[in-house]
Amino acid sequence: MNASGIKFGLGTYTALFLVFLYGPLVVLAILSFQTGPEGGPQFPIIEWSTYWYKHLFGLTPPSRISPLPINEALFRSMALAVMTMIVSTVLGVSAAQAFRRKFKGSGFVFYLIVLGMMVPGVLVGLGMALVANSFGIDRHWWGTAFVLHVVYTFPFAFLVMLAIFNRFDPSVEEAAWSLGVSPARTFRKITFPLIFPGVLSAMLFAFTLSYDEFSRTLFASGRDLTLPLAIYGTFSVEVHPNVFAFGVLTTLFSFALLGTYAALMTLSVRRAKQMAIQEEA
Repeated sequence: MNASGIKFGLGTYTALFLVFLYGPLVVLAILSFQTGPEGGPQFPIIEWSTYWYKHLFGLTPPSRISPLPINEALFRSMALAVMTMIVSTVLGVSAAQAFRRKFKGSGFVFYLIVLGMMVPGVLVGLGMALVANSFGIDRHWWGTAFVLHVVYTFPFAFLVMLAIFNRFDPSVEEAAWSLGVSPARTFRKITFPLIFPGVLSAMLFAFTLSYDEFSRTLFASGRDLTLPLAIYGTFSVEVHPNVFAFGVLTTLFSFALLGTYAALMTLSVRRAKQMAIQEEA
């Protein structure tokens, strides 16, 4: 096969991959503009409307279709994701900092940390439920589910920070120590600003993974549902386009989150370049 044939094949494969990846999102967005309340999740669209978006915010007249039970579930998912993001990022930075120097048993500890992202969520969640029942521990989203979310997201934060520290130049820290700066002040003033892009990436990983975690939360959250569980519960009764409208808004929120991440990353890189220019001067 010549070069043009290979390029055509790779281009076709890439196009099909993108369609497979984003096609469901496009279908979901189209169905969210179905007219209501009589319109359902089917093609063709009966009439284009923003009815289901208004329905989410209670701006439509009363109908047989009840609002999505997402208010408290959304708060729980957001709070759980923020708590998980903070703890996992702190643990990831601390653990990666410790792995900058070899210590006895480092290989075993490394695989022990990574194990948290490899074990199937159903097994971990079921195991946590059995342990909690055996010891008489009440299962809550802020307790047992939070522990499982940290166990799951901590390895991702750890691996991100480990990659950052592998490229880190320790001579800048050694220069500060030689001038009598304490290790804590060196980390706060020199190390942390340089690794800040990695910290942002670790925070983003932890937040997004925790926000839509399902299998671990299913067995460990108890009676209080998080957002993925509440959305799943609506599918067991009847599916209406208000679920798709909420999915579109959630996707836009994710894009906003990525935009914030990109802006902070750009500012961080620009600040690092300015520091490098000042050092050269």
